[in-house]
This record gives sequence, C-alpha cells and structure tokens, in this order.
Amino acid sequence: MVCKAGSGKHWDSSSREGEAAPSSSGELSPQPAALLLPPSLPPCAVQTHVDSNKQDIFQRKKNAVLVNGVILNGPITDSKAGEKFVEEACKIIMEEVIRKAADVTEKVCEWQPPEKLKKLLDLEMRDTGEPHQRLLQLCQDIIRYSVKTNHPRFFNQLYAGIDYYSLVARFITEALNPSVYTYEVSPVFLLVEEAVLKRMIEFVGWKEGDGIFNPGGSVSNMYAMNLARYKYCPDIKEKGLSGLPRLVLFTSEECHYSMNKAASFLGIGTQNVYFITTDERGKMIPEELEKQVQRARKEGAAPFLVCATAGTTVLGAFDPLDKIADICEKHGLWLHVDASWGGSALMSRKHRKLLHGIHRADSVAWNPHKMLMAGIQCCALLVKDNSDLLKKCYSAKASYLFQQDKFYDVSYDTGDKSIQCSRRPDAFKFWMTWKALGTTGLEERVNRALALARYLVDEIKKREGFQLLLEPEYANICFWYIPSSLRKMEEGPEFWKKLHQVAPVIKERMMKKGSMMLGYQPHRGKVNFFRQVVISPQVSREDMDFLLDEIDLLGRDL
Repeated sequence: MVCKAGSGKHWDSSSREGEAAPSSSGELSPQPAALLLPPSLPPCAVQTHVDSNKQDIFQRKKNAVLVNGVILNGPITDSKAGEKFVEEACKIIMEEVIRKAADVTEKVCEWQPPEKLKKLLDLEMRDTGEPHQRLLQLCQDIIRYSVKTNHPRFFNQLYAGIDYYSLVARFITEALNPSVYTYEVSPVFLLVEEAVLKRMIEFVGWKEGDGIFNPGGSVSNMYAMNLARYKYCPDIKEKGLSGLPRLVLFTSEECHYSMNKAASFLGIGTQNVYFITTDERGKMIPEELEKQVQRARKEGAAPFLVCATAGTTVLGAFDPLDKIADICEKHGLWLHVDASWGGSALMSRKHRKLLHGIHRADSVAWNPHKMLMAGIQCCALLVKDNSDLLKKCYSAKASYLFQQDKFYDVSYDTGDKSIQCSRRPDAFKFWMTWKALGTTGLEERVNRALALARYLVDEIKKREGFQLLLEPEYANICFWYIPSSLRKMEEGPEFWKKLHQVAPVIKERMMKKGSMMLGYQPHRGKVNFFRQVVISPQVSREDMDFLLDEIDLLGRDL
C-alpha cells in the first residue's frame, strides 16, 4: 500500500526531506523537531523559528510517502556518521597494521585458544546495532588477535609481507565495489586486466594468448583441467559425461592437492589421476610419464592432460618442462603448468631458467600474490590458444548481461569466459605494484628473496644441530632442527621417532611467544621438518639469523 501521510512524526528541519536523525549508534531514529532549535537564537527570533518549523513539519507531513508503513522520503543512511566511522577505522588500520608492519619488536601473533578467543571478540550478532565506539574497539581487537602476515618474521605460508601499492589498490576496489564482467559496469578494471594479462603472456614466452584472473591457483588448475577436457571432447559441454571414454590425466607425486580436488569436482574421478614418480629433488621423471601414458592407452583409457609443476609447495621443485612437452606433443596431450608458486621467477633474468620450456605449455597458472606480493588473492590462468577457447568452454550467454547490440565493442565484456558471475578486479592490485616498481623492481624482489634463501642455507650448513633435507633451487628451505639430546644418537627408528616430535613443540612455543611463524610438515616418508619460505622485501639477513637462533632457543631443552 502506498499513501501520502496526513500525520506522522516530526524530523529535524536540517535533515533532508523525511530523513531520520542518527542515534548514538550511527543508526537512524526519529527526533522531535521541537527539541532541535538552533542554539543561541535571540528571543525575538524564537517565535519566527517555531513558525517556520511548523510550516516545514506541515509540508513534510503533506509530502511524506509511505509504503506498508515505511516512510520513503529521503535516505535512511547517515552519511556523515558513516564517513566518520570510516575515517576513524582507517586511523586504526594505519596505526595498528601498516605502521607496525616492519617492526620486528611487535608480535607476529597473540595466540589464544578458540574458546577463549570467542569470548574476547564478542562474536554475537544482536537485534539492535552497537555504537560506533564499540565497533572501533572491535576493529582493534580483530587486529590484535589476528596473525600479522605482513610481519618480517612471518614465514608460515607461500605469501607474506606488505606491498603498499597493492594495498592502496585494494582500498580503492573495496571502496568502489566493482564486478568485472562487462565493460559498462567495470570499464577501467577490464582494461587493466587486459593489459596485465598481455604482459604476463609475454613473460611466459607466447606471442599471443588469452587468460583470466581467478579466486586462487586451485581454481586456475580446475579451469585448465576442464579446458583441456573440452578441447579433447567439445560435446561434453552440452551432452555431459555419458558416453565418454575413461579420461585420465597425469601429474607428479609432488603436485598441488588441487589436482585431485579438480578431478573429483569435474567428475573425472581421483582414480583417473595417474601420479608420476619424482626424483629425489621432487621433479617429475619424464621416462615414468611416458610409461604411464602407454599403460593408460593399453588399459583402454583416454589420456588428455599432463599437469607439470613449476615450484612445488613443499620442496619448491621445478619439473623438466621441455622433456615433458616432448611427450605431450608425441601423444597429443594438453600440457598445463601449475606455476602458481614458481611463475614469478619468470620476472628474473637470472632465475627464469628454472621454467625453461614453459612457452611450450598450453596453459599456465601463475599467482602474483605469492612471490610478487600483489595481495591475496591475485591468480591468473594464461592460455596459449587465441581462438576464444575459454569463452567457448565457459560461455552461457546470459542475455541480461551480455547483450550483443550494446553501443560499444562487446568484445570487452569478458565475463562470459569465467565460471563466475561476480568477479573481483584482482589484476588491479598487480598492475598498481607493477606500475610502482617497474619490471626491474619486480625482478629485484625475486632476486633478493632467492639471495636471502641462499644465505640461510649457508648458515644452516655452518650451525650444529641443523640439517638440510636437500639443496633448494627456489625459496623453499627444508631442514631439521636436532636438539642436543639427539645429536649423538644413531639415526635409527627411535631417532626418527623422537625427531618427528621436535618441530611441533617448537612451533607451539614460537606461536605462544609470538616471536615468529614457521611451517613444518612430514613429507613422503620423512619425519616432521621445517619449511622456511623467503618472500617479503622487509625480511633482512638479521631475520634469517634470528630464525635459527630462535629455533635453537626454543628447542635446546628437548
């Protein structure tokens, strides 16, 4: 029901027509007009003001529009209060996150067990809103108890540090809240994505190609798997899996777990993922790949894809891409390279040889949010094909978005080559960093990280109680810490059983102390060891020394 009210509540005459005034919580509530006289009015003006108020109230009553009892005149959001909240919150972010990012005297984390943290954070959502001061306190609490991934001594994952340029880009995109599917709603960010993809394709070594940014390297790998299957059997898009032969794919024992997930998700089945044996460094053995392809054919299966890895998650291994490409060409198989971690070495003239042969791939996954610090998440799938294969595979031609009779060049409406509808402008973060640092600055970032990794390796070799698993070729340094109580013990089953328990205890102690964060894991028959990853340019030689000193300090009594 819609009606114009003949009576109703009074609002502040300084408000926009029909607007409610803000409460202390920033929410809006009706305020009696009689209580809102301007301050310091002379007595002779009071009556005039009251008369004016009465006229305004009468006019508002007359013009108010109600639908189902809700007054629609004017906005209900108090913009000034909202702006003030954003301003105060930004001050907290600046002080508590950005200015403390490079301060090694700050804790990496302030550990709390889950049940205690629930109480400290007041997670309950109530029927009525809470005042801004309370919300600002919650912002401080959230920051306080969160892990500071931008801390120079956060070594736990394959991302770390703070890039100020990509951070500003994130602020901009969060404020603008765009979705990258059509040029009409996201003109700037579509052009930015096109420019970034073009340059990334050049670094892979292709003269032309296509691509799209995705929410994670796992999704890029799934895209590639589905694209390879579509190329092998285009009818699958409409007819589905029925009638298809048993499709199989090949990847190394050291591949990312997303390959199994993608095979499951796409209906290929995890039993149809053939894992190829790797050498002692974690690299796929091409001769074993050839054997497995022939075995699959003899079994009556249909091989369609090989997924090589450039920079494995744990050991940082790079598969021999040229030899793998030879086998793919021989058997007509799509070659995908998961370079989510190692792809950034392409930016370095010194280290790009790690990915020798990548130009022969049909598709590449590359995550600039890792080594190049573009901010999570920033992940590209690059495709050598330039015949619109991505669009053919994924297009659904939604007529409410991708009209073909628009007034501009609809080839810029790239959203139909994505499985997503809403999509974040992730390329903008990388673009901003690239613009700020230039290609030489990005190259320097890679070179410095790998130089620090080499320094740490040399220090590990010098120190008693530290033992490398293998010589690294990238930024992954895997090592054991052997407490003094085990150093003279024979390396038998009992030794390895005891050593397996060392890393988890040291990890617990470092987190509860808040001094640093470092990952550990068992891997392919080897007991728990530490995996140190160097990324951030905020990390120094002194931090490498501290890492070894701190491990020894935390574990020497074990």
